[in-house]
Amino acid sequence: MPYPQLSVVEILPSDGFAGALAARVHRPDLGGPAVVAVREGGVFDVTPAFATMRDLAEQPDPAAALRAAGGERIGALGQILANTPSDGRDPSRPWLLAPVDLQAVKAAGVTFATSMLERVIEERARGNPESATRIRAEMGRLIGNDLRALKPGSPAAERLKAALIAEGAWSQYLEVGIGPDAEIFTKAQPMSAVGCGADAGFHAHSHWNNPEPEAALIVASHGRIVGATLGNDVNLRDFEGRSALLLGKAKDQNASAALGPFLRFFDATFSLDDVRAMEISLTIEGEDGFRLDGRSSMREISRDPADLAAQLIGAHHDYPDGAALYLGTMFAPVQDRDAKGLGFTHKVGDVVTVAADKLGRLVNRMKHAQDCARWEFGAAALMRHLAARGVLGS
Repeated sequence: MPYPQLSVVEILPSDGFAGALAARVHRPDLGGPAVVAVREGGVFDVTPAFATMRDLAEQPDPAAALRAAGGERIGALGQILANTPSDGRDPSRPWLLAPVDLQAVKAAGVTFATSMLERVIEERARGNPESATRIRAEMGRLIGNDLRALKPGSPAAERLKAALIAEGAWSQYLEVGIGPDAEIFTKAQPMSAVGCGADAGFHAHSHWNNPEPEAALIVASHGRIVGATLGNDVNLRDFEGRSALLLGKAKDQNASAALGPFLRFFDATFSLDDVRAMEISLTIEGEDGFRLDGRSSMREISRDPADLAAQLIGAHHDYPDGAALYLGTMFAPVQDRDAKGLGFTHKVGDVVTVAADKLGRLVNRMKHAQDCARWEFGAAALMRHLAARGVLGS
């Protein structure tokens, strides 16, 4: 399925260029990526001031630093967006990349009651989608369908845990869903995430998988949350359902971490409270005419985003280059796509759009992981590129 046109109006946040928007753009003329400021007047290369997005995120006030930075204008946003999808791309002109570089790419799982129940269902179904409907009804009877008011680690959560153990229904997913410790795992390696307009990947051997529309925090090395972007945390439900020890394979394949289109830093126009109140929408359009619309309301998250960031970076774990942290989703698609009772799974060619008012739209087309563009530009290549530009001392 060809990509839809990536237009400025559709990709930008609802308040346009009002926020402090940063991105990364591949510059063929220089042979590598540039950190850029996205402004109404164009896209400006600020790499001489901030060699990496990590360096910009480490500033005392990244939004103010970005706004104050000068830089070479490398084009209009519309021109760069039009050249971003791989279909028909002119390799001599710039295109958009994921807006993070050296940051660790981490994810918090089981942060919403709905997705927690679906993870329990995956585990009990042992990766077989045909068993999901029966198990969903059973777990609804045991747990209830509304756990939004249950605070993880609270006395009430401990009482529910004791009751479920007595029923023989306890699960490792319930442990991280209502227990004191969050599930935080490595989603992808630094530099491996794909951006808006790129093909995203899922494993060719998976027959039960889905997108996960999420907000992703940008957390500096000292633990301060400095901004956010949109993410699609592609997940193989059958792999993870067979064994939790397959989580790495279920989550980390080629091109399975999508982030973008921009990184929006916190300032007077955008704050963590905006993330807490965010409504994230999802649209999937398939070559077979299938369409699925969903949403994830950050108001229903079980753990506050600040708590998740504190569990990521603190006294027990350092990330000197900071991290991008997917916050999880309440969206778990159960709508049948083919045969009744088999639920949803991706097909090659699906176009997935994740959107939120203050962060814009992240658009990706799904392919088998081995058919996506190979990840070849890693940290070593970035260091050589920045050395060639003479900006490593900045």
